[in-house]
Amino acid sequence: MAFELAPLPYDPASLEPYISATTMNLHHDKHLATYVTNLNKLIDGTPLASKSLEEIILTAAGDAEKVGVFNNAGQMWNHNMFWDCLSAQGGGAPSGELAERITADFGSVDAFKEQFKAAALGQFGSGWAWLVVDKGKLKVTKTGNADLPLAHGQTALFNLDVWEHAYYVDYQNRRADYVQAVLDRLINWKFVAENLKKAA
Repeated sequence: MAFELAPLPYDPASLEPYISATTMNLHHDKHLATYVTNLNKLIDGTPLASKSLEEIILTAAGDAEKVGVFNNAGQMWNHNMFWDCLSAQGGGAPSGELAERITADFGSVDAFKEQFKAAALGQFGSGWAWLVVDKGKLKVTKTGNADLPLAHGQTALFNLDVWEHAYYVDYQNRRADYVQAVLDRLINWKFVAENLKKAA
């Protein structure tokens, strides 16, 4: 069965002024829609057509003949998570077990934010910054292009899109300002905490 473009989980204008409706509409309706369309074309009539998105990613990872499948499937998975990582009621500080784990593994919430920002800014070109669970510990990591923690045995808790289409309309080349705005105003700690519980 073909994959469908899921709607955004909120009004595209709800993240303003930090991320504009223009950016959200372009990002979702154009960029993500293209990945979904391309993936469906690539897997049509193949054994992958009956697989879940995660199964497709794990099957295609590292297979030179399936690079296109991996890229489009990875981007679909990454974006589906990314929308939920943002919230108009986001920002501030985490609480409960999530706050305790971040403090235990990074030293403080502020130290986590600095490490995450460094990863997001240190990703050369297109890619993603992540908070993951890796062998029982919280870690910050980054991936290029469509790569994702799932392909490396890690569990993603939070991600940030640092492809230029995610921020260029609003921030031009100021990636640092975009990253800071998400960490200060939009990060959906409730969603991150839910992911941590599922990973336990």
